[in-house]
Amino acid sequence: MALLTKEEFASIASEKAGNIRLTGVVNQSRKFSKSSSSTSIFLSHSHSEKSLVEQGKLFFENLGISIYVDWADETMPDKPNAVTAQKIKNQIISSNDKFVLLATNQAVASKWCNWEVGIADPFKLPKKKIALMPLADNNRTWNGNEYLNIYPRIERGTTDNKKYWVWYPDGTLETIIDWLKRP
Repeated sequence: MALLTKEEFASIASEKAGNIRLTGVVNQSRKFSKSSSSTSIFLSHSHSEKSLVEQGKLFFENLGISIYVDWADETMPDKPNAVTAQKIKNQIISSNDKFVLLATNQAVASKWCNWEVGIADPFKLPKKKIALMPLADNNRTWNGNEYLNIYPRIERGTTDNKKYWVWYPDGTLETIIDWLKRP
């Protein structure tokens, strides 16, 4: 298994986008609508990395999955407050099937991302519905945190770099497609 760098992830997203302009993929008008897919993901991320969120959205939507991004939700307050926290909590617990953290160094340092992982943990981890997608800086550094080692990770295969796996801390793994399709 191999961690992706941000640069590699951008390249994958660009490839999947085809003729679609990558910037602006996440609707700037703050409207979120769940597609007809059977699975939806709450995408946790650092707000300072908007381009990675757009890339993540393309990555998962190309697999037929709906993505929820909090700042694309028009019902969210303009400034974060207690209402923001309650809405995010509801999205994580009941409105989205799976939880994925775009686990960059910035996201791992974010108080909101750590809080979101803590909310998802008791509801998603026992059902294997939570995963981190570690994205290393382009110099291949990824700080992580010790406690993140208890969560499954989405990584690229080493022999087939077009195949992605969910690797579990117990050493087992399954394809990302199987993970996404599992109820």
